[in-house]
Amino acid sequence: MKYGITAATGKFGKTVVETLLKTVDPTEIVAIVRNPEKAKQSLPKNVEIRQGDYTKLGQLEEAFQGIERLLFISSLPGGNYPRDKQHLNVVAAAKKAKVDYIAYTSFPHADQAKSVLSADHRITEKALQDSGIAYSFLRNNWYLENQTDLIRSAQAGKPIYFSAGDGQVGWTLEKYYAQAAAKVLQLKQPKPVYEFAGAPHTFTELAKIAAKLSEKSAKIYQVSDTEYREILNKAGLQAASEAIVMIQQLIRQGELAEKTSDLTDVLGQQLPSLSESIQEI
Repeated sequence: MKYGITAATGKFGKTVVETLLKTVDPTEIVAIVRNPEKAKQSLPKNVEIRQGDYTKLGQLEEAFQGIERLLFISSLPGGNYPRDKQHLNVVAAAKKAKVDYIAYTSFPHADQAKSVLSADHRITEKALQDSGIAYSFLRNNWYLENQTDLIRSAQAGKPIYFSAGDGQVGWTLEKYYAQAAAKVLQLKQPKPVYEFAGAPHTFTELAKIAAKLSEKSAKIYQVSDTEYREILNKAGLQAASEAIVMIQQLIRQGELAEKTSDLTDVLGQQLPSLSESIQEI
């Protein structure tokens, strides 16, 4: 069996490779990366490295030769080469290379979500469904690491602002999503859709737990999107403020609210509590 991991030099991809190495012979793992020299410095020496840039269809076709099961890690949005086109390149190349199965890291409820952030994932899921390749959609909820700044502020007793209201998020640590992806890749009969998430919590709960761990009492303010945007701009985050507010909106609208056992079922273990995960960060 040949397992291919795209974007293998990122934190997620490296964790997948490390997880696979616990149960799979190194000769069965192929790391597909944009920069092979960087990969040689960060990945285990006994893992095969192939160059595969999402913007280069021919290069991807060559990289996918002989791959039977592929973990397709979604790219970041906002680049000069549109993400949906990058993803369509991956699907087209996998089809030409006759990859048997693809596990794709997608967006929560991608088929129903209304957020702009979900659009590229919805296009990719449709392309995979139409490709004839067996697939699983790994619809990952939010990584707790995304809230590191808020956690640090709360633990320092600083005021916490957000506009997500009482919207819930299925936060857990990134490594658990990556470990689950590695496990799904090895299943004989994987499900077509996994809604991966931790236990749902609000921003208020997150801030209170973080502050309590450092025996602080942080003041928590639920503000409007306009007020939050102004706060972000004053903090020097003008370039990112619109994206941050957009995420707050989708959380407020319930797009990240999820009660599911998919992640714990695949991992075969319970996830740590939010308090324990904050302590690990």
